[in-house]
Amino acid sequence: MATGTGGRVEAPGRGIACMVVGSLLLTSNDAVVKWVSGDFQVGQILLSRGLTALILITLILFWRRETHLFRIKYPKVQLTRAALMIASTYLFVNGLRYLPLAENIAIAFVGPIFVTALAPVLLKEQVGWRRWMAVLVGFVGVLVMLRPGNDWDSGGLNWAALLPAGAALCGAFRDILTRRISHGEASSTTLFYSTLGVALAGAATAPFGWVTPGLGDMALFALAGILLCTAHYLHIETFRFAEAALVAPFKYSSLLWAMVVGFLIWGDIPDGWTLAGTVLLIGSGLYIFHREGRRPAKLTS
Repeated sequence: MATGTGGRVEAPGRGIACMVVGSLLLTSNDAVVKWVSGDFQVGQILLSRGLTALILITLILFWRRETHLFRIKYPKVQLTRAALMIASTYLFVNGLRYLPLAENIAIAFVGPIFVTALAPVLLKEQVGWRRWMAVLVGFVGVLVMLRPGNDWDSGGLNWAALLPAGAALCGAFRDILTRRISHGEASSTTLFYSTLGVALAGAATAPFGWVTPGLGDMALFALAGILLCTAHYLHIETFRFAEAALVAPFKYSSLLWAMVVGFLIWGDIPDGWTLAGTVLLIGSGLYIFHREGRRPAKLTS
């Protein structure tokens, strides 16, 4: 796993690839967390998973003799990013307790809409009307998937839907901050301190309901930590290679991974509405990539 030097390189294709592969690994992590969430409280899961990730990151940095990356250039931004990471993680993992994997991820897909709306204001990135339309088409795809055949209360969305939505909003601000510091802060630095923040937050709440895990559970925690560590590294690298508003829609690939994982583990079979929404989501992302490929690297509409 490369660690990055902190320099920004505009390479949209690499940024999109990092987002797609990272989304696959992150969805796999979500599946593992959902599997164990019925037996362990959220804080214990985050602490156990985070310790594995921290050990992995530390070993890699010592092996590559890059311990200088533990030094922070933007402490205030890193602290804010870690806080957003903690809030986003707690909201999303709690959502996994009450919603199916694919639905929890689908609701969290309002995140790219938040990023696209915030990028022009906070990052001074230009977002053309074509990209706006493509992202909105992707959001329509989410609505298509959520509207029919759900198990929520007939009175509307139940309170659990607010958990992944809140996670998406926190994640959007986190992604904006990642882009802002990507020119000077190494990816490994950002990854280490965000993971440390989440693990410490888990440690603070874990004593309120600690359950002694078995060997199998510990193996699952370790697997989740490895998946999470690699996925977040790739997502951090994403914003080194491409603008936030460009790569954000490619988070939609998580829904495809969620449907595959949901079928393999829980036997969930997507209906026609889900498939139609997926087509809209993927199509919008491909269109954005097509538009980016026709323009010089500086232009973003």
